[in-house]
Amino acid sequence: MGGAGFDAGTGRRRARTIASAVTAAAFVVLAACPVFAGSGAGSGSPAVGERELEARIASEEAEFRLVEVVSGLSRPWGLAFLPDGRALVTERAGGLYLIDLAAGDASSVSGLPPIAAGGQGGLLDVAVDPSYDDNSWVYFTYSQAYDGGTGTTLSRARLRDSALTDLEELFRMQPPGSGGRHFGSRIAFLPDDTIVISIGDRGRQDRAQDFQDHAGSLVRLERDGSIPTDNPFLDDPDVLDELYALGSRNAQGLVLHPETGVLWQHEHGPRGGDELNIIEAGNNYGWPEMSQGVDYRTGQPIGQGTEAPGMTQPIEHWTPAIAPSGMAFYFGDAFPGWRGNLFIGSLVDRHLLRLVIEDDRVTHQERLLDRTVGRVRDVRLGPDGYLYLLADEADSGVYRLEPVQ
Repeated sequence: MGGAGFDAGTGRRRARTIASAVTAAAFVVLAACPVFAGSGAGSGSPAVGERELEARIASEEAEFRLVEVVSGLSRPWGLAFLPDGRALVTERAGGLYLIDLAAGDASSVSGLPPIAAGGQGGLLDVAVDPSYDDNSWVYFTYSQAYDGGTGTTLSRARLRDSALTDLEELFRMQPPGSGGRHFGSRIAFLPDDTIVISIGDRGRQDRAQDFQDHAGSLVRLERDGSIPTDNPFLDDPDVLDELYALGSRNAQGLVLHPETGVLWQHEHGPRGGDELNIIEAGNNYGWPEMSQGVDYRTGQPIGQGTEAPGMTQPIEHWTPAIAPSGMAFYFGDAFPGWRGNLFIGSLVDRHLLRLVIEDDRVTHQERLLDRTVGRVRDVRLGPDGYLYLLADEADSGVYRLEPVQ
């Protein structure tokens, strides 16, 4: 089995790689969690075709129109573009689709492992290998049932036509958790092509400060699932080798700045206190020793309050919470006024948030698409220079922002 095991040589738990295809027999299925085969187990067949929803939307730095380009998706979660312009879209229930906008076609992709979909868990993010043209690898995170619980897992497979082949499980969080909360999970590639994934605290805030636990952390791996030799805690026997940054609650935004190579992350706070962070290797971002939010039930400060020794402060936070999900820097040519801006989806307030960033500080914010498409789950910059959105709704689609000339 893949995932975190025990290294007899060092006496430490570490991630292990599966070099062969994962079979259904490798999974223990919890009766409480619906499990989908992962081969289009979502809404059926989405439809590709343009439908203008708003002809002209005026914002501070641009005028744009809103176009639905894919319809018939059920609670889509992750969006990734292939080098040829086609896109992969995940549905949380276990569907994966290959979208060809130019050809007007959407096909279900087969070959996913079983997905333990329930609560906030299911098929989550998807990402394309930086060397995809040479190796055809696609990476995805999902909730999986094992060891009496469920946990966030990273796997990869080669995309051949409309099928995944050579499936490899690269990592699974240990220990798994109970319930359906806080799986994370986003994927990002660093400039050295190592891979970072975000893992939620699984609804148990104490786990985020247990450094022999993957919950509430960022994990950095080589693309084959092995542990990089320069990870920040390799020489610390009290911290798992694969941990890259600590103390997160439930991060659903993770993106590399395309010019600086700096990793940015956002995460859900408790009652208020959603955070935007700049990630540095080895840093502790405080949850639950500090938080800009308060306890749901009591309204009291969490941990030591809004600051704690040795903990890294967010560069921005939101109270009331916006429930951020998905994130993209804009460096396209279609919207010159947006160049360098950061875009974040909001689940609770159902909008797209535009942030002006100067010297790694947020200097201005603008709300766009207020309650127009629903709960904005993912935001991506397309190869055509347009922004693309997913909305987490039962009947949803892929939406494109185009400039009005």
